Amino acid sequence: MHDRDLTVDDSLQILGDVFVRLFAVTPRIYQAPGRVNLIGEHTDYNDGFVMPAAIGLGTCVAAAPRSDRKLVVHSEDFLEQIEVPLNDVAPRGNHHWIDYVAGVAKMIEVSGRYLPGANLVISGNVPQGAGLSSSASLEVAVGAALLDLTGSKATPVELARLCQHAENDFVGARCGIMDQFAATHGQRERALLLDCRSLEYRLLHLPEHVRLVICNSMVRHSVAAGEYNQRRAECEEGVRILATLLPGVKALRDVSPSDLSAFGHELRPTVERRCRHVIGENDRVVRAANALERGNLEEFGRLMQQSHQSLRDDFEVSCHELDLLVDLASGIDGVYGARMTGGGFGGCTVNLVRAGCVDKFEAEVRKGYEQATGKTPEIYVCSAADGVSRVA
Repeated sequence: MHDRDLTVDDSLQILGDVFVRLFAVTPRIYQAPGRVNLIGEHTDYNDGFVMPAAIGLGTCVAAAPRSDRKLVVHSEDFLEQIEVPLNDVAPRGNHHWIDYVAGVAKMIEVSGRYLPGANLVISGNVPQGAGLSSSASLEVAVGAALLDLTGSKATPVELARLCQHAENDFVGARCGIMDQFAATHGQRERALLLDCRSLEYRLLHLPEHVRLVICNSMVRHSVAAGEYNQRRAECEEGVRILATLLPGVKALRDVSPSDLSAFGHELRPTVERRCRHVIGENDRVVRAANALERGNLEEFGRLMQQSHQSLRDDFEVSCHELDLLVDLASGIDGVYGARMTGGGFGGCTVNLVRAGCVDKFEAEVRKGYEQATGKTPEIYVCSAADGVSRVA
Protein backbone atom coordinates (compact mmCIF):
# COMPACT_ATOMS: atom_id res chain seq x y z
CA MET A 1 0.00 0.00 0.00
CA HIS A 2 1.29 3.46 -0.80
CA ASP A 3 -0.02 6.98 -0.16
CA ARG A 4 -0.93 9.06 -3.19
CA ASP A 5 -1.72 12.76 -3.40
CA LEU A 6 -4.88 12.90 -5.50
CA THR A 7 -7.31 15.64 -6.35
CA VAL A 8 -10.42 14.63 -4.42
CA ASP A 9 -13.12 14.16 -7.01
CA ASP A 10 -16.84 14.43 -6.46
CA SER A 11 -17.34 10.75 -5.58
CA LEU A 12 -14.69 10.82 -2.84
CA GLN A 13 -16.09 14.07 -1.50
CA ILE A 14 -19.56 12.53 -1.35
CA LEU A 15 -18.17 9.43 0.40
CA GLY A 16 -16.49 11.59 3.01
CA ASP A 17 -19.62 13.68 3.49
CA VAL A 18 -21.74 10.54 4.00
CA PHE A 19 -19.27 9.29 6.60
CA VAL A 20 -19.29 12.56 8.53
CA ARG A 21 -23.10 12.65 8.45
CA LEU A 22 -23.33 9.09 9.79
CA PHE A 23 -20.49 9.04 12.29
CA ALA A 24 -19.59 12.71 12.98
CA VAL A 25 -15.83 12.25 12.45
CA THR A 26 -13.53 12.74 9.48
CA PRO A 27 -12.43 9.40 7.99
CA ARG A 28 -9.39 8.13 6.20
CA ILE A 29 -10.24 6.93 2.68
CA TYR A 30 -8.72 3.98 0.83
CA GLN A 31 -9.20 2.74 -2.71
CA ALA A 32 -8.49 -0.54 -4.50
CA PRO A 33 -9.04 -1.23 -8.19
CA GLY A 34 -10.80 -3.95 -10.08
CA ARG A 35 -8.83 -5.79 -12.72
CA VAL A 36 -9.07 -7.13 -16.22
CA ASN A 37 -7.14 -10.22 -17.27
CA LEU A 38 -5.49 -9.71 -20.65
CA ILE A 39 -4.60 -13.38 -21.10
CA GLY A 40 -4.25 -16.45 -18.89
CA GLU A 41 -7.72 -17.67 -17.98
CA HIS A 42 -8.35 -20.57 -15.56
CA THR A 43 -4.60 -20.97 -15.11
CA ASP A 44 -4.29 -19.29 -11.70
CA TYR A 45 -5.71 -22.18 -9.67
CA ASN A 46 -3.52 -24.55 -11.68
CA ASP A 47 -0.30 -22.84 -10.45
CA GLY A 48 0.11 -21.23 -13.87
CA PHE A 49 0.77 -17.83 -15.43
CA VAL A 50 -1.63 -14.90 -15.77
CA MET A 51 -1.43 -11.35 -17.11
CA PRO A 52 -3.86 -9.02 -15.33
CA ALA A 53 -3.91 -5.23 -15.20
CA ALA A 54 -5.56 -3.10 -12.54
CA ILE A 55 -8.18 -0.77 -14.02
CA GLY A 56 -9.65 2.61 -13.15
CA LEU A 57 -12.84 1.12 -11.71
CA GLY A 58 -12.67 0.28 -8.03
CA THR A 59 -13.95 0.40 -4.47
CA CYS A 60 -13.46 3.19 -1.96
CA VAL A 61 -13.67 2.66 1.80
CA ALA A 62 -13.89 5.46 4.35
CA ALA A 63 -12.87 4.34 7.83
CA ALA A 64 -12.39 5.53 11.39
CA PRO A 65 -11.90 3.62 14.66
CA ARG A 66 -14.61 2.89 17.23
CA SER A 67 -14.20 2.44 20.98
CA ASP A 68 -15.98 -0.95 21.02
CA ARG A 69 -15.34 -4.25 19.24
CA LYS A 70 -17.79 -3.74 16.40
CA LEU A 71 -17.58 -3.05 12.73
CA VAL A 72 -20.43 -0.81 11.67
CA VAL A 73 -20.48 -1.00 7.89
CA HIS A 74 -22.60 1.22 5.62
CA SER A 75 -22.81 0.37 1.91
CA GLU A 76 -23.69 3.23 -0.41
CA ASP A 77 -24.23 0.71 -3.22
CA PHE A 78 -26.81 -1.36 -1.34
CA LEU A 79 -28.03 1.46 0.95
CA GLU A 80 -27.70 -0.90 3.88
CA GLN A 81 -25.93 -0.69 7.24
CA ILE A 82 -24.81 -3.81 9.10
CA GLU A 83 -23.01 -4.44 12.39
CA VAL A 84 -20.35 -7.17 12.72
CA PRO A 85 -19.41 -8.08 16.32
CA LEU A 86 -15.68 -8.82 16.18
CA ASN A 87 -15.87 -11.02 19.30
CA ASP A 88 -18.41 -13.27 17.60
CA VAL A 89 -17.73 -13.43 13.84
CA ALA A 90 -19.43 -16.47 12.28
CA PRO A 91 -17.15 -19.28 11.04
CA ARG A 92 -18.45 -18.92 7.48
CA GLY A 93 -20.25 -16.38 5.35
CA ASN A 94 -23.96 -16.27 4.61
CA HIS A 95 -24.04 -15.33 0.89
CA HIS A 96 -24.31 -11.60 1.57
CA TRP A 97 -22.09 -8.64 0.63
CA ILE A 98 -21.05 -8.21 4.27
CA ASP A 99 -19.24 -11.57 4.06
CA TYR A 100 -16.36 -9.95 2.17
CA VAL A 101 -15.90 -7.40 4.96
CA ALA A 102 -16.34 -9.85 7.85
CA GLY A 103 -14.09 -12.40 6.15
CA VAL A 104 -11.23 -9.93 5.78
CA ALA A 105 -11.62 -8.85 9.41
CA LYS A 106 -11.56 -12.48 10.54
CA MET A 107 -8.41 -13.27 8.53
CA ILE A 108 -6.62 -10.21 9.92
CA GLU A 109 -7.26 -11.50 13.42
CA VAL A 110 -6.31 -15.07 12.44
CA SER A 111 -2.99 -13.61 11.29
CA GLY A 112 -2.32 -12.55 14.90
CA ARG A 113 -3.22 -8.86 14.65
CA TYR A 114 -5.64 -7.31 17.14
CA LEU A 115 -8.37 -5.46 15.29
CA PRO A 116 -10.18 -2.60 17.03
CA GLY A 117 -13.73 -1.69 16.16
CA ALA A 118 -14.33 0.54 13.17
CA ASN A 119 -16.94 2.50 11.27
CA LEU A 120 -16.80 1.95 7.52
CA VAL A 121 -18.58 3.47 4.53
CA ILE A 122 -18.14 1.62 1.23
CA SER A 123 -18.81 2.70 -2.35
CA GLY A 124 -17.68 1.12 -5.61
CA ASN A 125 -18.15 1.28 -9.36
CA VAL A 126 -16.83 -2.12 -10.49
CA PRO A 127 -19.75 -3.88 -12.23
CA GLN A 128 -20.75 -6.89 -10.14
CA GLY A 129 -20.80 -10.32 -11.74
CA ALA A 130 -18.90 -9.07 -14.80
CA GLY A 131 -15.60 -10.84 -14.16
CA LEU A 132 -13.75 -7.62 -13.23
CA SER A 133 -13.06 -8.59 -9.61
CA SER A 134 -15.49 -6.41 -7.72
CA SER A 135 -15.09 -8.77 -4.74
CA ALA A 136 -11.28 -8.55 -4.66
CA SER A 137 -11.49 -4.77 -5.02
CA LEU A 138 -13.77 -4.62 -1.98
CA GLU A 139 -11.65 -7.05 0.04
CA VAL A 140 -8.38 -5.24 -0.62
CA ALA A 141 -9.79 -1.78 0.10
CA VAL A 142 -11.33 -3.03 3.37
CA GLY A 143 -8.13 -4.91 4.23
CA ALA A 144 -5.99 -1.81 3.70
CA ALA A 145 -8.34 0.26 5.87
CA LEU A 146 -8.54 -2.26 8.72
CA LEU A 147 -4.82 -3.01 8.72
CA ASP A 148 -4.10 0.70 8.99
CA LEU A 149 -6.38 0.88 12.04
CA THR A 150 -4.44 -1.94 13.73
CA GLY A 151 -1.25 0.09 13.45
CA SER A 152 0.54 -2.91 11.95
CA LYS A 153 2.22 -3.17 8.58
CA ALA A 154 1.53 -5.71 5.86
CA THR A 155 3.35 -6.16 2.58
CA PRO A 156 1.27 -6.09 -0.60
CA VAL A 157 1.70 -9.88 -0.87
CA GLU A 158 0.50 -10.37 2.73
CA LEU A 159 -2.54 -8.19 2.06
CA ALA A 160 -3.33 -10.14 -1.12
CA ARG A 161 -3.04 -13.46 0.73
CA LEU A 162 -5.24 -12.31 3.63
CA CYS A 163 -7.94 -11.25 1.16
CA GLN A 164 -7.66 -14.47 -0.85
CA HIS A 165 -8.06 -16.50 2.35
CA ALA A 166 -11.14 -14.45 3.21
CA GLU A 167 -12.72 -15.37 -0.11
CA ASN A 168 -11.62 -19.01 -0.02
CA ASP A 169 -12.19 -19.86 3.64
CA PHE A 170 -14.97 -17.48 4.71
CA VAL A 171 -16.96 -16.55 1.60
CA GLY A 172 -16.44 -20.04 0.15
CA ALA A 173 -15.28 -19.11 -3.37
CA ARG A 174 -12.30 -21.13 -4.56
CA CYS A 175 -10.52 -18.31 -6.35
CA GLY A 176 -6.81 -18.15 -7.03
CA ILE A 177 -4.71 -15.18 -5.93
CA MET A 178 -4.67 -13.30 -9.24
CA ASP A 179 -7.50 -10.86 -8.47
CA GLN A 180 -6.19 -9.78 -5.07
CA PHE A 181 -2.62 -9.63 -6.36
CA ALA A 182 -3.60 -7.31 -9.20
CA ALA A 183 -5.46 -5.07 -6.74
CA THR A 184 -2.40 -4.79 -4.48
CA HIS A 185 0.37 -4.67 -7.10
CA GLY A 186 -1.15 -2.89 -10.11
CA GLN A 187 0.72 0.00 -11.66
CA ARG A 188 -0.30 2.70 -14.07
CA GLU A 189 0.44 1.81 -17.73
CA ARG A 190 1.66 -1.65 -16.70
CA ALA A 191 0.32 -5.18 -16.94
CA LEU A 192 1.55 -7.86 -14.54
CA LEU A 193 3.04 -11.16 -15.65
CA LEU A 194 2.38 -13.23 -12.52
CA ASP A 195 3.59 -16.72 -11.68
CA CYS A 196 0.74 -17.96 -9.46
CA ARG A 197 2.96 -20.62 -7.86
CA SER A 198 5.93 -18.53 -6.74
CA LEU A 199 4.17 -15.13 -6.85
CA GLU A 200 7.14 -13.80 -8.77
CA TYR A 201 6.04 -11.13 -11.22
CA ARG A 202 7.30 -8.60 -13.65
CA LEU A 203 5.76 -5.42 -14.94
CA LEU A 204 5.09 -5.09 -18.65
CA HIS A 205 4.71 -1.69 -20.29
CA LEU A 206 1.46 -1.13 -22.16
CA PRO A 207 2.02 1.32 -25.05
CA GLU A 208 0.42 4.73 -24.68
CA HIS A 209 -1.38 4.40 -28.00
CA VAL A 210 -3.53 1.43 -26.94
CA ARG A 211 -6.55 1.19 -24.67
CA LEU A 212 -8.05 -1.71 -22.78
CA VAL A 213 -11.68 -1.66 -23.85
CA ILE A 214 -13.97 -3.89 -21.82
CA CYS A 215 -17.36 -4.91 -23.21
CA ASN A 216 -19.93 -6.10 -20.70
CA SER A 217 -22.34 -8.59 -22.29
CA MET A 218 -24.90 -7.72 -19.55
CA VAL A 219 -25.62 -11.43 -19.08
CA ARG A 220 -24.57 -13.82 -16.37
CA HIS A 221 -25.76 -17.35 -16.95
CA SER A 222 -26.98 -19.20 -13.87
CA VAL A 223 -24.68 -22.17 -14.47
CA ALA A 224 -21.54 -20.06 -13.90
CA ALA A 225 -20.71 -20.96 -10.28
CA GLY A 226 -21.40 -24.67 -10.62
CA GLU A 227 -19.53 -24.95 -13.92
CA TYR A 228 -16.54 -23.09 -12.45
CA ASN A 229 -16.25 -25.60 -9.62
CA GLN A 230 -16.69 -28.46 -12.09
CA ARG A 231 -13.81 -27.15 -14.22
CA ARG A 232 -11.59 -27.04 -11.15
CA ALA A 233 -12.54 -30.61 -10.30
CA GLU A 234 -11.80 -31.74 -13.87
CA CYS A 235 -8.36 -30.12 -13.76
CA GLU A 236 -7.68 -31.81 -10.42
CA GLU A 237 -8.74 -35.17 -11.89
CA GLY A 238 -6.28 -34.67 -14.73
CA VAL A 239 -3.48 -33.90 -12.28
CA ARG A 240 -4.22 -37.01 -10.17
CA ILE A 241 -3.96 -39.29 -13.19
CA LEU A 242 -1.00 -37.59 -14.84
CA ALA A 243 0.91 -37.53 -11.54
CA THR A 244 0.89 -41.35 -11.55
CA LEU A 245 2.51 -41.34 -15.00
CA LEU A 246 4.87 -38.38 -14.81
CA PRO A 247 7.27 -37.70 -11.92
CA GLY A 248 7.07 -34.33 -10.21
CA VAL A 249 3.59 -33.36 -11.39
CA LYS A 250 1.79 -31.39 -8.68
CA ALA A 251 -0.37 -29.17 -10.92
CA LEU A 252 -1.11 -28.75 -14.62
CA ARG A 253 1.68 -26.15 -14.58
CA ASP A 254 4.09 -29.11 -14.47
CA VAL A 255 2.70 -30.81 -17.60
CA SER A 256 4.13 -29.92 -21.03
CA PRO A 257 2.24 -30.12 -24.33
CA SER A 258 4.38 -33.15 -25.29
CA ASP A 259 3.50 -34.83 -21.97
CA LEU A 260 -0.19 -34.38 -22.74
CA SER A 261 0.30 -35.72 -26.26
CA ALA A 262 1.96 -38.82 -24.83
CA PHE A 263 -0.44 -39.53 -21.97
CA GLY A 264 -3.65 -37.66 -22.79
CA HIS A 265 -5.30 -40.89 -23.91
CA GLU A 266 -5.27 -41.97 -20.25
CA LEU A 267 -7.76 -39.19 -19.43
CA ARG A 268 -11.45 -38.93 -20.09
CA PRO A 269 -11.95 -36.92 -23.31
CA THR A 270 -13.53 -34.02 -21.42
CA VAL A 271 -10.68 -33.92 -18.90
CA GLU A 272 -8.12 -34.08 -21.69
CA ARG A 273 -9.68 -30.99 -23.31
CA ARG A 274 -9.65 -29.10 -20.01
CA CYS A 275 -5.97 -29.95 -19.54
CA ARG A 276 -5.17 -28.99 -23.12
CA HIS A 277 -6.59 -25.52 -22.55
CA VAL A 278 -4.67 -24.89 -19.31
CA ILE A 279 -1.36 -26.22 -20.63
CA GLY A 280 -1.70 -24.28 -23.87
CA GLU A 281 -2.83 -21.13 -22.07
CA ASN A 282 0.26 -21.10 -19.87
CA ASP A 283 2.39 -21.20 -23.01
CA ARG A 284 0.32 -18.41 -24.59
CA VAL A 285 0.80 -16.14 -21.55
CA VAL A 286 4.57 -16.49 -21.68
CA ARG A 287 4.63 -15.86 -25.42
CA ALA A 288 2.29 -12.88 -25.02
CA ALA A 289 4.62 -11.33 -22.44
CA ASN A 290 7.55 -11.70 -24.83
CA ALA A 291 5.50 -10.16 -27.64
CA LEU A 292 4.53 -7.20 -25.46
CA GLU A 293 8.14 -6.59 -24.45
CA ARG A 294 9.11 -6.55 -28.14
CA GLY A 295 6.25 -4.17 -28.92
CA ASN A 296 4.64 -6.75 -31.21
CA LEU A 297 0.97 -6.02 -30.57
CA GLU A 298 -0.13 -7.99 -33.62
CA GLU A 299 1.36 -11.18 -32.14
CA PHE A 300 -0.15 -10.34 -28.75
CA GLY A 301 -3.55 -9.97 -30.39
CA ARG A 302 -3.24 -13.32 -32.19
CA LEU A 303 -2.54 -15.00 -28.86
CA MET A 304 -5.62 -13.33 -27.37
CA GLN A 305 -7.72 -14.77 -30.22
CA GLN A 306 -6.22 -18.25 -29.69
CA SER A 307 -6.97 -17.97 -25.97
CA HIS A 308 -10.63 -17.25 -26.68
CA GLN A 309 -10.91 -20.15 -29.10
CA SER A 310 -9.43 -22.50 -26.50
CA LEU A 311 -11.77 -21.21 -23.79
CA ARG A 312 -14.69 -21.70 -26.15
CA ASP A 313 -13.81 -25.12 -27.56
CA ASP A 314 -11.63 -26.93 -25.01
CA PHE A 315 -12.56 -25.39 -21.66
CA GLU A 316 -16.15 -24.68 -22.76
CA VAL A 317 -16.72 -21.61 -20.59
CA SER A 318 -17.73 -19.12 -23.26
CA CYS A 319 -21.30 -18.46 -24.37
CA HIS A 320 -23.14 -17.05 -27.39
CA GLU A 321 -22.99 -13.46 -26.15
CA LEU A 322 -19.23 -13.53 -25.47
CA ASP A 323 -18.52 -15.19 -28.83
CA LEU A 324 -20.63 -12.54 -30.54
CA LEU A 325 -18.72 -9.68 -28.87
CA VAL A 326 -15.39 -11.23 -29.89
CA ASP A 327 -16.58 -11.75 -33.48
CA LEU A 328 -17.83 -8.17 -33.72
CA ALA A 329 -14.57 -6.76 -32.37
CA SER A 330 -12.38 -8.88 -34.60
CA GLY A 331 -13.70 -7.21 -37.75
CA ILE A 332 -13.03 -3.62 -36.67
CA ASP A 333 -9.97 -1.63 -37.73
CA GLY A 334 -7.57 -0.83 -34.91
CA VAL A 335 -8.40 -3.92 -32.83
CA TYR A 336 -5.28 -5.96 -32.08
CA GLY A 337 -7.07 -8.73 -30.19
CA ALA A 338 -10.25 -9.70 -28.37
CA ARG A 339 -11.18 -12.46 -25.93
CA MET A 340 -13.52 -13.30 -23.09
CA THR A 341 -12.13 -12.44 -19.67
CA GLY A 342 -13.09 -13.80 -16.28
CA GLY A 343 -14.71 -17.08 -15.33
CA GLY A 344 -17.04 -17.23 -18.32
CA PHE A 345 -20.72 -17.95 -19.08
CA GLY A 346 -21.33 -14.21 -19.42
CA GLY A 347 -19.54 -11.18 -18.11
CA CYS A 348 -17.04 -9.32 -20.26
CA THR A 349 -14.63 -9.39 -23.13
CA VAL A 350 -11.33 -7.51 -23.16
CA ASN A 351 -10.14 -5.82 -26.32
CA LEU A 352 -6.77 -4.28 -27.12
CA VAL A 353 -7.64 -1.26 -29.29
CA ARG A 354 -5.63 1.55 -30.87
CA ALA A 355 -6.58 4.75 -29.05
CA GLY A 356 -7.66 6.61 -32.18
CA CYS A 357 -10.10 3.82 -33.09
CA VAL A 358 -11.92 3.57 -29.76
CA ASP A 359 -14.94 5.72 -30.73
CA LYS A 360 -15.54 3.70 -33.89
CA PHE A 361 -15.08 0.47 -31.94
CA GLU A 362 -17.66 1.48 -29.35
CA ALA A 363 -20.23 2.50 -31.96
CA GLU A 364 -19.87 -0.63 -34.10
CA VAL A 365 -19.85 -3.11 -31.21
CA ARG A 366 -22.83 -1.47 -29.54
CA LYS A 367 -24.84 -1.42 -32.76
CA GLY A 368 -24.01 -5.01 -33.73
CA TYR A 369 -24.67 -6.40 -30.27
CA GLU A 370 -27.97 -4.56 -29.87
CA GLN A 371 -29.18 -5.78 -33.26
CA ALA A 372 -28.28 -9.40 -32.49
CA THR A 373 -29.40 -9.65 -28.87
CA GLY A 374 -31.67 -6.73 -28.05
CA LYS A 375 -29.32 -5.86 -25.18
CA THR A 376 -27.14 -2.76 -24.89
CA PRO A 377 -23.60 -3.61 -23.77
CA GLU A 378 -21.79 -1.44 -21.27
CA ILE A 379 -18.38 -0.45 -22.62
CA TYR A 380 -15.55 0.75 -20.37
CA VAL A 381 -12.48 2.38 -21.90
CA CYS A 382 -9.60 1.80 -19.49
CA SER A 383 -5.90 2.20 -19.05
CA ALA A 384 -3.87 0.21 -16.56
CA ALA A 385 -4.14 1.79 -13.09
CA ASP A 386 -2.35 1.83 -9.76
CA GLY A 387 -3.12 -0.65 -7.02
CA VAL A 388 -4.43 -0.10 -3.51
CA SER A 389 -3.67 3.18 -1.82
CA ARG A 390 -4.73 5.53 0.91
CA VAL A 391 -6.23 8.55 -0.80
CA ALA A 392 -4.96 11.82 0.61
